[in-house]
Amino acid sequence: MRFGITQFTSDRGPAPAVVARAAEEAGFDTFSVPEHTHIPVRREAAHPGTGTSELPDDRYLRTLDPWVALGTAAAVTTTIRLGTAVALPVEHDPITLAKSIATLDHLSGGRVVLGAGFGWNTDELGDHHVPPGKRRTVLREYLEAMRALWTQEEAAYAGEHVSFGPSWAWPKPVQDTVPVLIGAGGTERTFTWIARHADGWMTTPFESELEDKIAALTRIWHSEGRSGAPEITVLAGKPDGLERLAELGVTEVAFGIPDRSEAEVLSYLERLAGKLTSCR
Repeated sequence: MRFGITQFTSDRGPAPAVVARAAEEAGFDTFSVPEHTHIPVRREAAHPGTGTSELPDDRYLRTLDPWVALGTAAAVTTTIRLGTAVALPVEHDPITLAKSIATLDHLSGGRVVLGAGFGWNTDELGDHHVPPGKRRTVLREYLEAMRALWTQEEAAYAGEHVSFGPSWAWPKPVQDTVPVLIGAGGTERTFTWIARHADGWMTTPFESELEDKIAALTRIWHSEGRSGAPEITVLAGKPDGLERLAELGVTEVAFGIPDRSEAEVLSYLERLAGKLTSCR
């Protein structure tokens, strides 16, 4: 089971490159960052953690662009995987986003993992012209279109929300294709979507009943004709119950870091890495 670090980036605190380099030196396997392009002041969408329009953290208003942040991290690291927890692909032009991700994978030597969300903030999605009730459909088409651009010499795609004729697009990712994990609440609907269109599941930070949900994901995965097992990343606050998570088939546990000064964050990483040494 791998261990990762998730930094809720903002325009305060340590730079992502500093944290990513320290995480790599401490032996962590993955460094991930989130995404929000903006937060509309007036919203109807409730935050999944608070249940209201109230946000639990003002960093939602201040997040850095994930692909720029990961680009800086790629420049100062050599082995740690570079991911998103989670990105919101439907808030971008898919052709341009495919180029950004492929470029990062190319320059990093094949280290990109795309953690993607459907997007809880429907007001934010609306400003990007994502039709109401179509988040999952749009994301499916975006992923299909981007995979075409990543893998085909002459790529083309025709969908309801994405369409382009035969096109050349390089660089291609170093990986055969970029792994895609869907970060969303664990429901049968989500698991069916993952089994059909993604490579695995990333839990929400407040997920419960993991044993039952992982069993449901595995059952649906095989019922949809997928071989092997899905990737499963659990977002965790503390290094508790790790042996049980490994037994359940969790492939990675990602830990958040405190919103503190650079010195405090680096000290936290060192302490956390020490606690995890016996689990490797």
